[in-house]
Amino acid sequence: MRKRFLRAFSLWSLPLIGSLLIRLIYATSKKRFHLPSTIPNEPVIFASWHGSLLMQPYLYYHFRSIPKAKVIISEHFDGQIIAGVIKFFGLESIYGSSTRGGAKVLIQGLKALDEGYDIGITPDGPKGPRYSVSDGVVVLAQKRQTKVIAVHCQPSRYWQLSSWDRFVVPKPFGTLDFYASEPIDLTGLEIEEAKKILYDALMEHPL
Repeated sequence: MRKRFLRAFSLWSLPLIGSLLIRLIYATSKKRFHLPSTIPNEPVIFASWHGSLLMQPYLYYHFRSIPKAKVIISEHFDGQIIAGVIKFFGLESIYGSSTRGGAKVLIQGLKALDEGYDIGITPDGPKGPRYSVSDGVVVLAQKRQTKVIAVHCQPSRYWQLSSWDRFVVPKPFGTLDFYASEPIDLTGLEIEEAKKILYDALMEHPL
């Protein structure tokens, strides 16, 4: 009973704390946005390394004034925390990964694209290896001929966790550089070639 209570309390409190932390970091930082020359009106897939995930909701607002996106998130406890955090920013979640519930995620992702949702995905999530690109993002993009935009947040000052993804938490009162690539068309490419193109785009601003 105690364990269940602590879990429920954590699922309620940690997303709130996380969302407030993100807002504090953003409010106290200088911001620079490096956006593509064209922003598609149709749904796109936003891809980010797992370790650079924290501040991405604010980059997304520069693409859509009214958020309409679903983020693919691990079914694990930490994934539920992330889902709770992004809900405060008007974003929805799809639970699963390429290793667990992959087929379910693909079906839900395709349905979301058909319904006009953008998709957020971490190609190296939920458990790595770091800086690896899974097949899932390519399959999702190719089945609906959806363009992919690689996104990244580069803080001038940050803490870096010792987790597998070396998760980055920007420090307040620094500068946040937000990067977004030109829309990438993976249609008709062999899967390994498509993964290499996406990897190169994501590695333009690694931490």
